[in-house]
Amino acid sequence: MNERQLTTRSINSNNTSVTMEVLSKCFHDDDEFKYRAYTITYLLLFPVAFLCNIGALVVFFLQRNRRSSASCVVMMNLAISDGSFSLTLPLRLAYYFRGGVWDFPDWLCRICVYGFYVNLYTSILFLTLLSVLRWLAVAKPLRHRTLTTPTRTLFVCLGIWVFVGASSAPFLSHGITNRGGQPRCFEPSNVSSWERVLILNYVALLLGFLLPFLTIIICYSRLIRRLLDASGPRSSSNLSSEARSRNRRRSVHLVSMVTATFLLCFLPYHVIRSLHLHAVCGGWGCDVTVALQRAVVVTLCLAASNSVVNPLLYYYSTRTFRNNLRDAHSSLLSSRRGSYRSGLAMMNRRNTT
Repeated sequence: MNERQLTTRSINSNNTSVTMEVLSKCFHDDDEFKYRAYTITYLLLFPVAFLCNIGALVVFFLQRNRRSSASCVVMMNLAISDGSFSLTLPLRLAYYFRGGVWDFPDWLCRICVYGFYVNLYTSILFLTLLSVLRWLAVAKPLRHRTLTTPTRTLFVCLGIWVFVGASSAPFLSHGITNRGGQPRCFEPSNVSSWERVLILNYVALLLGFLLPFLTIIICYSRLIRRLLDASGPRSSSNLSSEARSRNRRRSVHLVSMVTATFLLCFLPYHVIRSLHLHAVCGGWGCDVTVALQRAVVVTLCLAASNSVVNPLLYYYSTRTFRNNLRDAHSSLLSSRRGSYRSGLAMMNRRNTT
């Protein structure tokens, strides 16, 4: 028994030492590539994500009639999520500009890490809810009108916020890490932290990605079959042909945009992240670990870019959003022209006096 215990302890210590060797020798050897990639990405994302999502919220608030729509409620929550995430990007930029030195309080580091995962999984679940609503609107319009009231949709959105916020709470437990005599952020501190992240990864992979993605595939397969089935009973027979074609166009736009977002932004990140965590926790070779780390950097940049892709979804899938955006632009131009004309009138009056 004693020999077996000693053997088990030696094996565990060897695994731990191998993992620590991977972390110390090769995990941080490629920081320059990571910092450069994140700096360029966040420099491009911040102004676009902030302005587009704040502008989208303004347009949504101007849509007095559309605010009674369930889809509009979901899109507003999606814009709030993306806009909130964009506010953390200046802190990340300051960190990477400083070469990986965190000069801010510990709680801000925790908020930045927490905000990324909250934005990522609220975006996934809001897009899933939007897809379910579109399927109900096309396939079962009567049930859609009775079930998907704005109040009920708002409660579902609040439930998503609470669920994702509570599920991501473990990321608030870890903040600044000292490495190389400098305060670091966005880095697990030890082997146990990586193992905990690996467990959280599989929970998020199942509940935050695979189940929503499966739901979207089911909804869209039935939605496309419904749209292509011209000989079957039409759920919108009481609508005009123009209204039916408009609903079909919006449905096709929504299907295309959401599918592209999942395939380009969310799927690569979850696959590569899982492989990378196994490489670190399993003590894989440095070459494989560094290659996967670079892939994680690229796919994380793609995942963060969903905050600028979603405003395109609002524009191309909602005709009223486009009309109100044009109205807001024209009213802004008219106000500028009015202020310019009033300024000229004031100057003319001063000249005549």
